[in-house]
Amino acid sequence: LRERIGTTGSGCGPCNADRALRIARLARDEPRLRPFLTDVPLEVNKAIDEGRNVLLEGTQGTFLSLYHGTYPYVTSKDVTASAICSDVGVGPTKVDDVIVVFKAYVTRVGAGPLPGELSQEEAERRGWAEVASVTGRKRRAAPFNFDLAKRAVMLNGATQVAITKIDVLYPECKGAREFEELPRGAREFIRRVEEELKVPVSLIGTGPEVNEIIDRRVELGLKRD
Repeated sequence: LRERIGTTGSGCGPCNADRALRIARLARDEPRLRPFLTDVPLEVNKAIDEGRNVLLEGTQGTFLSLYHGTYPYVTSKDVTASAICSDVGVGPTKVDDVIVVFKAYVTRVGAGPLPGELSQEEAERRGWAEVASVTGRKRRAAPFNFDLAKRAVMLNGATQVAITKIDVLYPECKGAREFEELPRGAREFIRRVEEELKVPVSLIGTGPEVNEIIDRRVELGLKRD
């Protein structure tokens, strides 16, 4: 698979195959791990019922979903918002918001389609060149794809969108904390995202640090207690 579809080779596929075949050994089967285990669905649902804020974060991009992605160039399970809830044991009626996170450009590791793909040289010139965290391989890059973004919003039932790395697209955005601090091109890009996706852009990442973000949730009337 590593040669055919560019898998990371981290073992997720074999583990999911074992689970489907009902031969997997679970954490609860290992006595040394039992002190660190809990009933996750019970704990999370109890917190929600008590009115506490609960954030579920998924991994990988929508189009790596086994069911909804660019098969066969996908991971070994569904990774959409509904799957995240299912993994944790939270029913759909308990979800208030679904925030889909997009980079200001598109990247992909390994094989599979990537519309508008740039050459490695051009990606490096634009500052879009990245290295995958698991494999250390260079990521492929392409401009933001509105068609893919619309489908991701649909598949995940997004109520909000977060855009990261706007400072890579527009370096003068670095460290901005207010929307009006962004240059005209960046503001127009964000507004186009909202117009095309029909979903508000509530969070905008302007750098790698935790405080380098524009939080528009109060401004947009989306902030919850």
